[in-house]
Amino acid sequence: MSNPDIIQAGLDSGWKVYDATLPTVPQRFEVDVVVVGTGAGGGTTAEILSAAGLSVLMIEEGGLYHQKDFRMDELWSYGHLYQEAMSRTTLDAAISIMQGKAVGGSTTVNWTSSFRTPEETLAHWASQHKVVGASTEDMAPWFENREKRLNVSTWETTANENNAVLKRGCEKLGWKVALIPRNVNGCWNLGYCGFGCPTNAKQSMLVTTVPSALNQGAQLLTRASVEHLLIENDRVKGLVCQGVDARNQRLRNTRIEVHARHVVLSAGAIGSPAILLRSNAPDPENLTGRRTFLHPVVASVAEMPEQINPFYGAPQSIYCDEFVWKRGAGGPMGFKLEVPPLHPALAAGVLSLHGTDLKETMAKLPHINAVLALLRDGFHEDSPGGQVVLKKDQRPSLDYPLTDYLWEGAREALLRSAEVQFAAGAKNVRLLHLDSPVYQSWQAARKGINELPMRRHRTKLFSAHVMGGCTMGEDPQQALVNSQGRHHHLENLSVIDGSVFPTSIGANPQLSIYGLAAKNATALAQMLTNSGGRLNGQAEDTPSILKKAG
Repeated sequence: MSNPDIIQAGLDSGWKVYDATLPTVPQRFEVDVVVVGTGAGGGTTAEILSAAGLSVLMIEEGGLYHQKDFRMDELWSYGHLYQEAMSRTTLDAAISIMQGKAVGGSTTVNWTSSFRTPEETLAHWASQHKVVGASTEDMAPWFENREKRLNVSTWETTANENNAVLKRGCEKLGWKVALIPRNVNGCWNLGYCGFGCPTNAKQSMLVTTVPSALNQGAQLLTRASVEHLLIENDRVKGLVCQGVDARNQRLRNTRIEVHARHVVLSAGAIGSPAILLRSNAPDPENLTGRRTFLHPVVASVAEMPEQINPFYGAPQSIYCDEFVWKRGAGGPMGFKLEVPPLHPALAAGVLSLHGTDLKETMAKLPHINAVLALLRDGFHEDSPGGQVVLKKDQRPSLDYPLTDYLWEGAREALLRSAEVQFAAGAKNVRLLHLDSPVYQSWQAARKGINELPMRRHRTKLFSAHVMGGCTMGEDPQQALVNSQGRHHHLENLSVIDGSVFPTSIGANPQLSIYGLAAKNATALAQMLTNSGGRLNGQAEDTPSILKKAG
């Protein structure tokens, strides 16, 4: 039995939800706080601010979809639930970027993996980027609270055969391997998490914090693109947005103004910098959009003797951290090994095969396993990340340099991916690389991968994790916002999402965003509800505001 459709129940109860493309939408809103984005950062923030008694408007560029819409249909889902209909890439088209675009943001379509920020990452932020109040000890109560709020726990159900390949190979090689924590409740183990959960088991913002905020009186404006902020001197008076139709086209005959005491940008690590750039927001050090990181992903596919059925079961339940920090944060680019699902349309696209070769490989899909490597970028001087830029039509793109340092990490990651697949019993392995042959043994793969040229548009690169672009830290010459997400040059603007991360996380980032968002949104709520309150950047025991929100 599936969980109840709380979205439909809320709509029936009279939630204040507006569609910016309809003529009935109000042309002006006045609220205490406007939160742009409803993903991990925005959804968390809206719930906490609403619980504090503040009037909140959430703005979402995508539509409001829910249980009845999620039919486990790949093509519908890519077109409706992802940025640019799943075709977003870096500026040079070398890296494909998967980001959600719907109420709930990427939490609606992610694969539920939920890791706390690694201790090494938090220590690096403190020592190299002057971030305060975000040590492992500081963050522990916030992670614990979010884990409880979103039902995060280790996935104890037997791993599907796809993930079992990684577990078996790691155990044979003596590598670190463990179970992945997931934010689910009553999961049916269907394996179609990337297309919206049809049973409401995934504890995304769509079914947790956004409904909670609406129940507490918040409002939601969907299909609205924020064009620019209304800035006067060092304050933000509000913002202007327009309706966005089903083809992602702005409706020029729509203009909605929102006026607020405080503005929170939670539009993600491409969206939040883009809004600031379109607004010509003050930025004396030219930091907006810089140091944007991706966790570039490389992958290999293996033909297994047994049936894998990579399209069924929890998408990710096993991971390997053997190589993330093996040679230190500042050494060669580390990487995390995980397993992706392979649904037919996705598989056909990423394999980059043609004709008979594609037909024969797709016929073997039930026997195909993939291992991916998340490359940990941002910890080395030769890993500066990318820069969010605006195209002629003012839409954002990400200019992301591919350095020798990155390519060296990619080669090592591909070697280890192939090695673990052969250790697990693979019949053969092929890299997601246009020049990769089918390797029949680990010995052949090791020799071939070491000789294979690592070049853009030949080596397939992907990412579903976008971080940075509005870097946090206490030094205004180094960071755009402070450690609590408050803009260094705009008095009443906060950025609360993954764009504030000074580097990549080195793990799937959703829980990192949840924890930091809960911490900073709680401090913001205390300031806005207490005229004498000041933000001190220190974690506390779970305050009453957070308890009420949770």
